[in-house]
Amino acid sequence: MLIVGAAAIGAGACGGSSGTKTVTVTKTVTKAAKSKHGSGSSQGGTTVASGAKNLVATPTVKAQLLAAGAALHKLPVSDYTGLTKGDTYYAYDAGTKTYWAGTQLVASSSSQKAQIGNQDDGAYLVFKKSGSGPWKGWETGAADTAASCQVKVPAAVIAVWGWAAGACHPRSF
Repeated sequence: MLIVGAAAIGAGACGGSSGTKTVTVTKTVTKAAKSKHGSGSSQGGTTVASGAKNLVATPTVKAQLLAAGAALHKLPVSDYTGLTKGDTYYAYDAGTKTYWAGTQLVASSSSQKAQIGNQDDGAYLVFKKSGSGPWKGWETGAADTAASCQVKVPAAVIAVWGWAAGACHPRSF
């Protein structure tokens, strides 16, 4: 686990579209929202009865995630060109007063270390933060492999993102 503060840097455009959908969450998700992508649209977010809300990742949030992801990989931000379009998710869980994000960094063609890191365990990253505090990040493995999750994303957040139950990245296996 790594704790990184916010940085004021630029990030590439990413995200997709998501509609507004409501699901009900008790102790487990009873109906998952079918959201194509977690953020990047100008539309409203998905809401869960327990208080989780899908949010749009602003350029500032994307820049913070890029900086936190680069620091997690122990590489400079310049080793990345942005976040993978359509694979950035951002939500607020009112039940725990925690922001959650998931994303994949785009390695610069000039950084062999970043390219290798993206092929291995650091391909998809999950972050959380409380209030205006720093982002804490975890490597969750390549999005197309069944690597074990190092962090448990709350069911309410998974529901608004439309991920498979218990997942730590957006693709099911």
